[in-house]
Amino acid sequence: MKSADLPLVDFTLDGERVQAVQGETILQAARRVGVDIPHLCYQDGMRADGNCRACVVEVAGERVLAPSCCRAVTPGMDVKARSERALKSQQMVVEMLLADLPQQGYKWNDEVGGPATPADRVGQHGELSFWAERLGVAARPELVALRREQPPADLSHPAMAVNLDACIQCTRCVRACREVQVNDVIGYAQRGASSRIVFDLGDPMGASTCVACGECVQACPTGALMPKTMLGSQAVDRKVDSVCPFCGVGCLVTYQIRDEKIVGVEGRDGPANQGRLCVKGRFGFDYAHHPQRLTRPLIRRPGVPKDPALAPDPADWGDVFREASWEEALAFAGGGLARLRDTRGRKSLAGFGSAKGSNEEAYLFQKLVRTGFGSNNVDHCTRLCHASSVAALLEGVGSGAVSNPVRDVEKADLILVIGSNPTANHPVAATWMKNAVKRGTRLVLADPRVTDIGRHAWRVMQFKPGSDVAMLNALIHVVIEEGLADETFVRERAANFEALRENVKGYSPEAMAPVCGVPAQTLREVARAFAGANAAMILWGMGVSQHVHGTDNARCLIALSTVTGQIGKPGSGLHPLRGQNNVQGASDAGLIPMMFPNYQRVDDPGAHRWFEDFWGQPLDDQPGYTVVEILHKALAPDGDPHKIRGMYIMGENPAMSDPDLNHARQALASLEHLVVQDIFMTETAWLADVVLPASAWPEKTGTVSNTDRMVQLGRRALTPPGDAKPDLWIIQELARRIGLDWHYEGEDDGVAAVYEEMRRAMHASIAGISWERLQRDSSVTYPCLSEDDPGQPVVFTDRFPTADGRARLVPADIVPADERPDAHFPFVLITGRQLEHWHTGSMTRRAAVLDAIEPMATASMNGADLQALGLEPGDVVTVRSRRGEVAIHVRRDDGTPTGAVFIPFAYYEAAANLMTNPALDPFGKIPEFKYCAVQVQPGGTPRPAAGYGTGAVASTA
Repeated sequence: MKSADLPLVDFTLDGERVQAVQGETILQAARRVGVDIPHLCYQDGMRADGNCRACVVEVAGERVLAPSCCRAVTPGMDVKARSERALKSQQMVVEMLLADLPQQGYKWNDEVGGPATPADRVGQHGELSFWAERLGVAARPELVALRREQPPADLSHPAMAVNLDACIQCTRCVRACREVQVNDVIGYAQRGASSRIVFDLGDPMGASTCVACGECVQACPTGALMPKTMLGSQAVDRKVDSVCPFCGVGCLVTYQIRDEKIVGVEGRDGPANQGRLCVKGRFGFDYAHHPQRLTRPLIRRPGVPKDPALAPDPADWGDVFREASWEEALAFAGGGLARLRDTRGRKSLAGFGSAKGSNEEAYLFQKLVRTGFGSNNVDHCTRLCHASSVAALLEGVGSGAVSNPVRDVEKADLILVIGSNPTANHPVAATWMKNAVKRGTRLVLADPRVTDIGRHAWRVMQFKPGSDVAMLNALIHVVIEEGLADETFVRERAANFEALRENVKGYSPEAMAPVCGVPAQTLREVARAFAGANAAMILWGMGVSQHVHGTDNARCLIALSTVTGQIGKPGSGLHPLRGQNNVQGASDAGLIPMMFPNYQRVDDPGAHRWFEDFWGQPLDDQPGYTVVEILHKALAPDGDPHKIRGMYIMGENPAMSDPDLNHARQALASLEHLVVQDIFMTETAWLADVVLPASAWPEKTGTVSNTDRMVQLGRRALTPPGDAKPDLWIIQELARRIGLDWHYEGEDDGVAAVYEEMRRAMHASIAGISWERLQRDSSVTYPCLSEDDPGQPVVFTDRFPTADGRARLVPADIVPADERPDAHFPFVLITGRQLEHWHTGSMTRRAAVLDAIEPMATASMNGADLQALGLEPGDVVTVRSRRGEVAIHVRRDDGTPTGAVFIPFAYYEAAANLMTNPALDPFGKIPEFKYCAVQVQPGGTPRPAAGYGTGAVASTA
């Protein structure tokens, strides 16, 4: 129940009659009516401890003072927060705390306007300094004798400094670590004068199991824990609100700017994160200032060949490219594309857009390809992550978006996480899951790898790689055969149930247990719990989608939710966790080859006619090629009328992200004209004819749509370095060079004008989200169809957006992986992301903290496999498939099943996608990244990082 719906309680505060919401504490009610009560151990969003006693107040009729942070208001209560007795006690507490801290002068941050608060005015000892000044308290020399022996500073962590001489033992860091993030690293040890904050078993912070989320830093009121970038002075020139540029959770952030550089990032109270961040969001910001940033347009030197096998140093491009003016570079880029279009045909060009940019950029990019190139050959990285999920969702429930936001796990009785490693890939989303478990929600992890979230699971179903359909059909079998289906929901809101019932008859848990490796009793237990829950929610990742049977996997998840009635209500539903910050928005905006904006098919006559009228240009009425198909067409023989000869790639790195990289790089190198727009000299940019220096996320204003369907506004905090330009400007200028007469007027290259055009094209979802509303609210959930519509976090409540309003159940049978292990290639390769690095590493490997924590590529293997191969952790092995090989150090991970190898795909020098299989799911056209056969042999020589990693980043640390 919302606070606005709760009854009000009348009480007296400092002689004034005021009202509190039932259940509110005195501190909360006082702050709401503008009465500031000192507080140090209390922080919004955390359980109140009441242990610092700085917030004590006088309650009429009571002998002792009451801590206002954990004392609830009662009707008729008479509270004095500013009485002489309360004030003296507050001053005494602050004075005693100051006496125990190093005595140094205060350094106030007065640049932030508005009323001073502890959050935006920080002194030498942070909030303690603030309240000391507010209360007129200064440390007295005679109290210094009471100070305890001060511990030495701990600077062992790459990101954070620990100075416990400033610790007041408020335990905010303990609660932040153990109750908010649920990482269980920080504790409180010893008793009395010996009591202290510890990491794990008294380890240095850098040697502990800390995952560097920085929640403790944000919680600390005194600077005992703080970012190393803020040591010396916490003063900043300005703060700018934006959105995190990494995963799809969409955490709101505030950039702290000093001398035109980001020096810190704070979590903002956004709907997806409530101030929480992960290591990437909090400490992965300095990539924007890396010396390898592209600052001038570059044109390939005449006669320099494109070598797909080259391992270049990103800082050493002078032998391959020369600098050019923007006018020359744009004329060369646009002229080459226009020439191919006009001489080789409209199907000869293609574009890869980006899920790392804004909605406005994605919308303009796909519009440029469709109206300027003349075809629908446009795609982006959704093809490589959730294309099969979207295909199944559009087919089954009529929408490719999530049904419920991540935070709905708070309302769930059971959470099924399948094919996802949320603590590494979506860490803030994982915190909501862990919080729910602490409150009694049961969590089931289904994955070939037992990842960290498994520590919190009620049941773990560690199924054999590639056996998803067998396991999920067994669950559906139990639901139907044991009479656990929601018959009313199925009768009223599902179609094709009988076909599903018939199909799963042969998939009993007993029959499937040997196939999937999960005991039959566990399968039955989980199926019963899922069906019997008041609300059960499914969240999945690329472990479900990146298979040749990825669409079938998602079909099974849709069927499981539908037959149990676990959709269309809070705490239930289907949620494919989006990998990049704007995968959802880029897809919504039409950056896919078969759909116009808002998922209107290009071959639908009505949609085709509408967009021709809207854009004033003739449009192709046939779906274009997908990412992998485009690269295949680049290597097609010259006689093929649909051979791809030129490409425009913005912010994507297919030379690292596509499967079978030798083939992908050869395809890119074969293009007659390749235009790359990026912020770094990526592996793809090395194969370009012209490279256009673009803007990093903190350097632009625009919207992104997170995994929860929230359209969120990011504001520009910095100016692009050198002569680099905003992406939106580059797209428009290039459009003009190929004959499009575009004029988007206004600040930030007309971003508001582009957004409003996009809003008209997507009226069925974001009609009610105006630019002005976004500037005011920062975040609005769609569908939102009018200005007074608050948005719909939960959809499908009454009907599905299908032709008949029903979900379509699609039976699925076991489809084996395209390539199975054999005597020569006995292991299964699984690829994925890791906590510190993201996507192809072009950003995170240039962030000093992230690279320092995880500087080297590793292959994770089960201890039993290491022993069988005679290996120790840290040894070098060569992992080889039928397509390529890498030499890489091994890491022991007993969560990885025997017979499998896990390799992250962020490292150029050990590119996992050299080995992956380009075989496609026939429906989603997504490659089978999660399964291919490999051999593992001891020995090998790892490739050098070629300018990436520690050597490249150390200069900026």
